[in-house]
Amino acid sequence: MPEFHKSTNITNLNDINKDLYGSSNPPLYQTTTFKQISKHDFKVGQCPDLSTLNNYDYTRSGNPTRTVLQGQVGKLYDTKGEHVFAVSTGMSALQVIIQATILSNIDLKATKEKPVILMGDDIYGGTQRLVKFISNFVDVIHLNASNTDLVLSEAKKYSHRLVAAILESPSNPLLQVVNLPLIAKEIKKINPNVLLIVDNSMMSGLNCNPLTFGIDIVYESGTKYLNGHHDLMAGLIICSNKKLSDDIYFVINSTGNGLSPFDSWLLIRGLKTLEIRLFKQQYNAIVLAKWLKTKCNIDIVRYIGLKDYHKDYELHKSFNRGTGSVISFQTGDLELSEKIVFSRLLKIFNVTVSFGCINSLISLPCKMSHASIDEETRKERDFPEDLIRLSIGIEDVEDLCSDLLNAFVDAGLVKIIDNGTKILNLLNNKVALNTVFDEKDTTFRLPSIYDIIDSTGNSFTKNTELKSKL
Repeated sequence: MPEFHKSTNITNLNDINKDLYGSSNPPLYQTTTFKQISKHDFKVGQCPDLSTLNNYDYTRSGNPTRTVLQGQVGKLYDTKGEHVFAVSTGMSALQVIIQATILSNIDLKATKEKPVILMGDDIYGGTQRLVKFISNFVDVIHLNASNTDLVLSEAKKYSHRLVAAILESPSNPLLQVVNLPLIAKEIKKINPNVLLIVDNSMMSGLNCNPLTFGIDIVYESGTKYLNGHHDLMAGLIICSNKKLSDDIYFVINSTGNGLSPFDSWLLIRGLKTLEIRLFKQQYNAIVLAKWLKTKCNIDIVRYIGLKDYHKDYELHKSFNRGTGSVISFQTGDLELSEKIVFSRLLKIFNVTVSFGCINSLISLPCKMSHASIDEETRKERDFPEDLIRLSIGIEDVEDLCSDLLNAFVDAGLVKIIDNGTKILNLLNNKVALNTVFDEKDTTFRLPSIYDIIDSTGNSFTKNTELKSKL
């Protein structure tokens, strides 16, 4: 297949959809079993390639719809579909990885010391639950993974026991940037047998491909950006070599947690719009984060795309194509944050967990997505109780700002003054104009179709200024 851009590859299925009837869209094979075909079922000279037709016998072991999905995800990671596996959830993806590559290799009778896994301390609550479950078999060392020196120091300290490092960048929800390329390179020097695993849910394969800098296994929640509509749950596992792929498939086939045909079909459809969705979500997130910081004067706003405020913006940019759509900020008071999140004046933001959806979401992690991490542990890890997390969707960004502003006023965070022209932050008494965009600053305004036509002329020649805005 010719080399196309990723956005083209994930919308184009011509190379992978081999439907016998020429269906433009890959069919849904909603079946448990597949009849095995013999050459005697065909007339002489009409027998097709039975090696292809008899690839499937039981959907637990494989299904054509799931195969198409895995091939499409492989295009995001510049790898073949046979190294990609779709399972029932993002958490089941991590469970399969741990079972196939770590637990299966542990022999507690051979040594008195348990193997060690290094893992960041700003992790999803479900991940915390899972690693706590396996703590009888391994020692999980949680640390600030954005501190590269600390990570490498711990890797050296436990080098003879270290079996894996499970990392994520940026972290969720504190948006800490982990220097994945450098850590991968240096840990392999310390112990080349250490398995490097990355949760790529916060970026997706469209924004980051950790396989390119030496990561062994990547997984991501297909529930998030890949599908984007929050109408299915899925997890994707992407392996760097055949040995790992074989080990992963063995567990999936044995336990039967491969993604269902219907959810696979839905996810194939969701992937087609990934780039255009993610572009609008990131655009909205950039504008809204800047508005929170400069118009609402909120002191602590965390977003990778705030170039002038996030200390690791350049590091993140060095190995990512985008900045994602997750923002978090603090009010300084848990009760105030609760009033904002649960304000009845919110008409667009839905109060719920998860991220990556086309609809904007708001949550209070300490009470929701990260509630399974006990309060004492959250304190040890400096996890702010008042932290509010936003997942930005594809709505009009001015409407999103207006929706939040209503909740801020309702909760008592800000006050509208001077006949509605200014916003007063009641916590620090800072004042700014009540506008999403500065009148003279058009940097973040998306051009209309007519702006594009007028800027490029009838010939639609490339325009540097316009391209930079897009």
